[in-house]
Amino acid sequence: MARILLGVSGGISAYKAVELTRLAGKAGHSVRVVQTERSLEFVGRATFEGITGAPVLVDEFERDPARGAFPGDPTLEHDPISHLAVARRADLFVIAPASANTIAKLAHGLADNLLTSAALAATCPLVLAPAMNNAMYENAATRANLETLRSRGAVIVDPGVGSLASRGESGVGRLAEPAEILARIESVLADRGASAYAPKSLDGLRVLVTAGGTREPIDSVRYIGNRSSGRMGLAIAAEAARRGAEVTVVAANVALDPPERVNWVPVVTAAELEQACRKAFPDSDVLVMAAAVADFRPAEALDDKIKKTGRDQLALELEPTTDVLSALSEMQRPGQTLVGFAAEHGGDPVAHGRVKLERKRVHAVVVNDISDPAIGFESDQNEVTIVTAAGVTAVPRAAKPAVAAAIVDVVEDLRSREGAPA
Repeated sequence: MARILLGVSGGISAYKAVELTRLAGKAGHSVRVVQTERSLEFVGRATFEGITGAPVLVDEFERDPARGAFPGDPTLEHDPISHLAVARRADLFVIAPASANTIAKLAHGLADNLLTSAALAATCPLVLAPAMNNAMYENAATRANLETLRSRGAVIVDPGVGSLASRGESGVGRLAEPAEILARIESVLADRGASAYAPKSLDGLRVLVTAGGTREPIDSVRYIGNRSSGRMGLAIAAEAARRGAEVTVVAANVALDPPERVNWVPVVTAAELEQACRKAFPDSDVLVMAAAVADFRPAEALDDKIKKTGRDQLALELEPTTDVLSALSEMQRPGQTLVGFAAEHGGDPVAHGRVKLERKRVHAVVVNDISDPAIGFESDQNEVTIVTAAGVTAVPRAAKPAVAAAIVDVVEDLRSREGAPA
């Protein structure tokens, strides 16, 4: 179990630090939090204390009730200086969000609050996740300060591009997603050999994920396809791998980079996807069928290109493809967990999910509404309803890595109910 010291500086994105804390704890890490006074304007102590089970420190001169110990550590018999004790015991210090002001202080060696004092006292790796307005981030002073910190060995998790805190403004400066920050943290810990933390929640589990959208050829250049980018499936694969699973991704026409530590099987058509899944499924413990698989394909695909010359119209005869999820469901053995996806256009997502849950004989169905152009296909965000026999989980609109974490949470819950589902 790694001891992670989380510093939270002031900024609207401090709310994402709450999710980072939750994810780190779920991954088996022990977390302590130090906050600047300004950050309390956005997230209070009680929120972090409730998640970590440890007191949050803000002022350099306040007494630490835990005496520098992280959750799971023995408590010291004396009262140490708080910023020295927590920094000395930490395996890694991450500051998220790291404001422009905090970055400037760190670059110039200032120590005028508990967070910056702890950073100066820390001998462990330092990870910074900047978050600020795009003008502040692109300012020459901020850029120089970040380069200074990089040159001293700090790891910078670059911010994202998108809507910013000020209404109507967008650009670079959004805090990286919590799952991305945690992945960088664990990469740093692995690089320095800090691998003695607690086993991860999916250690030893084999997870098969399908992603992307199939393409069914009409002729040598044309095809019938769909708009699925594969982002949701890849986010699920990355989350499962982060929790320790051995992950295989059957990727249908995915142009995105594969997540780290996954087995990558590229396919094109529904038939190729079916073949790859039939091969990998028997040895898998979990199947997450996130790919958009074509329901129909041309009955005949020509080897050359259909010419437009002399044609007023073109008629295609379509035939159904294999329902891959249903076919795999028929093959399932006791102990496997099957999760399907249902892309619906409006309507009642719970009703859609329950119908598919029964018809496909799976353990969970993730329903998303593709009528909203802001989520789903080709978007970085999603909003889903997860239907299981035990109940319904509504996942509000969020970045796809956060939605993926909620889906994997449901998988873990399914497998914890009286052991793995039969």
